[in-house]
Amino acid sequence: MKMKKSQFILSAAVLGLSLFNLPAMAQTESTPSTTLTETLLQAPSYLNQQTPSLAPMLEKVLPSVVTVNVTGTQSQQDSMIPEEFKFFFGRDMFGNSAPREFKGLGSGVIIDAEKGYVLTNNHVIDNADNITLSLQDGREVKAKLLGTDSQSDVALLQIEAPKNLTAIKLADSDKIRVGDYTVAIGNPFGLGQTVTSGIISALGRSTGMDGGSYENYIQTDAAVNRGNSGGALINLRGELIGINTAIIAPSGGNVGIAFAIPSNMASSLVHQIVEFGEVRRGILGIKGGELSADLAKAFGIDSKKGAFVSEVLPNSAAAKAGLKAGDVITEINGQPINSFAELRAKIATTGAGKTVNLTYLREGKIEKADVVLQSDDQAQTSANSLIPSLNGADLGNYDKDGRKGVEILKVEAKSSAEQLGLQAGDVIVGVNRQAISNIGELRKILDNKPSAVALNITRGNNNFYLLIP
Repeated sequence: MKMKKSQFILSAAVLGLSLFNLPAMAQTESTPSTTLTETLLQAPSYLNQQTPSLAPMLEKVLPSVVTVNVTGTQSQQDSMIPEEFKFFFGRDMFGNSAPREFKGLGSGVIIDAEKGYVLTNNHVIDNADNITLSLQDGREVKAKLLGTDSQSDVALLQIEAPKNLTAIKLADSDKIRVGDYTVAIGNPFGLGQTVTSGIISALGRSTGMDGGSYENYIQTDAAVNRGNSGGALINLRGELIGINTAIIAPSGGNVGIAFAIPSNMASSLVHQIVEFGEVRRGILGIKGGELSADLAKAFGIDSKKGAFVSEVLPNSAAAKAGLKAGDVITEINGQPINSFAELRAKIATTGAGKTVNLTYLREGKIEKADVVLQSDDQAQTSANSLIPSLNGADLGNYDKDGRKGVEILKVEAKSSAEQLGLQAGDVIVGVNRQAISNIGELRKILDNKPSAVALNITRGNNNFYLLIP
């Protein structure tokens, strides 16, 4: 399990509320002919009735949840050792020690019995060299990694030679409501398959701890522990509504706030991995933020929830659909949007080339637009939307001869970009010693506003750094 800034333990979401109350035992008056012993031995009437139970549903669902065991190696960093002494401690020039073996434990859910597909969290199998799944019937089977998406924390595995498997049915997570009962299944602390229950506490949640990830979580009041990551969050019909992922744990223990990736979001990513071998993220081409009360008042907007659009990037999908700065997006495909983070996650995981219907407010009027999402390859953007001092350079993704990066497509005459020495055909392959392969990765680094920016550029056979003021 991972910790997010000492506060988040990536884990499964499980709850500890009772779903039913047994009928109260009837009060009886003893008669002179009834002894105390006879009264105590009388069977309560509710024991003759069928006791409410989730057991029949769980008997069908439990075989679809597996334990994920991983082994692998990873390097560890040690910044406390002075640079000149790292060689003597077996570390390279970047401060990384020799790879060390590790073992990991998590959970997974079988979503296709015939093909042997298993859905889990990326952090469960990250850096794993070997993946073994323990099934509910006691079997242990090997699995291989088909694809993963670290930013949404989803991974798809495939069981080698699948046989006699049970798959879970996926629910439409857009139809769940706050207050719906849920059941979570996982393997906490390696104890074995464990079932707990509770309710949905909130929808469209973002932890706010990792700005680079796509978070649109189901929140549940879960008693969650290590080893449950990747496990199933289901409804009372035994359908998968989410993949348990994280909890808030200031003291390292459960405080009843857990998060799960919605099944619709996970399903979209799985289909992309199966079809393309990777996630091809959808791009809308806007910048924005949350709709605060002050912002709503300033723009004369009645809505209290939505995604405020502060900028529409040139030639983007949003621009082509007619969106403008100042619009407030309130729905996507008829589903309400509570925040900009929720919109960002839904757009990114929908997939490039897909069409989404957006409902938005403009000057007090409700408008609708169908938007065809772009891919990273299509989303050529002006450099001034990333770094103002690079105004005049048009960028596009570069992927040729096994080399990836961000290509300078055009440089306007007498522009800031030309004065800095950029030329058409230059390829940005890194920022501050961190490699990049597309515009999205470049944007992610620059959005964090580093104190200094040095672009690693290749020009023909030459490689150099360009310092950006």
